[in-house]
Amino acid sequence: MFPAQQEINLPLSLELLAKQAVEGFITGLHKSPFHGFSVEFAEHRQYNTGEDTRHIDWKLYGRTDKLFVKRFEEETNLRCNILLDVSSSMFFPYRENINLEEPNKMLFSIFSAATLSELLFRQRDAVGLTSFSNEIIFHQDPKSSRVHLKNLYTYMEQLLQKKGEEQIGVTSGISETLHLMAEKIHKRSLIVIFSDMFDRGTDDTEALFSALQHLKFKNNEVLLFHVLDRKKELNFDYSNRPYRFIDMENNAEIKLNPAEIRSEYISKMNAYLKEIKLRCEQYKIDFVEADINAGYSQVLQTYLVKRQRMY
Repeated sequence: MFPAQQEINLPLSLELLAKQAVEGFITGLHKSPFHGFSVEFAEHRQYNTGEDTRHIDWKLYGRTDKLFVKRFEEETNLRCNILLDVSSSMFFPYRENINLEEPNKMLFSIFSAATLSELLFRQRDAVGLTSFSNEIIFHQDPKSSRVHLKNLYTYMEQLLQKKGEEQIGVTSGISETLHLMAEKIHKRSLIVIFSDMFDRGTDDTEALFSALQHLKFKNNEVLLFHVLDRKKELNFDYSNRPYRFIDMENNAEIKLNPAEIRSEYISKMNAYLKEIKLRCEQYKIDFVEADINAGYSQVLQTYLVKRQRMY
């Protein structure tokens, strides 16, 4: 079966790691074709000719050779709700040593949510967090204070410390959760979802699409990160030998050689993903395939593109 303990190895606290990641990401943007997004982050906006020069950030000018003025609290204009799937399947791949370079889906999602929260805070935007499996487990409405953000970091760190036996047998209920959140959110918001989109092992995708449509009906903007291990879950890249596969959500077990079903498996997975992408396009929902082995900048860059389109 599964190891009794899955060890998460983080060199620093989640808060410090998120700060470092955001600072590195911002520095990278200044050196890349994405530098035009500078106005959208880091508590600054571009200086306009004729403005008072007292609020120019001269240190930033020294690093970038561009003029920016500091942004203030009253410039907050975005509410973001992050929805985090914490069902058992999110702890795949299940191995004894998990770290930021070799994450499972849960660590990838939590660290992505943490860095995104840090970036939102630096923009003076409000961020909230909801975790769910087959029910809503944790919920905090969006706020823009550092105390609130520290509370979110604390909760996410607690999620990372769950023992192996606590991670098995927790089913997902994405459809129900999205319907509940659509009713909870009364102000227009950006809703960011981190999930592997495995909904209680059912093939009834209509319930999921109905829930996604409900979120859009409330005039929210939705950004869906489909978190997966592309190599294992999409390409079914296993050696040509017998394996024992165990369903992390219901403990069902099957023994087989991956080569015997690889073609059919890949065909069905691609059909499922294609349907999700088409429906998201139909509902004007941003769908992003977030491969846990492709790094974390894909999340922040996608968010910045989305935010620029919103404002």
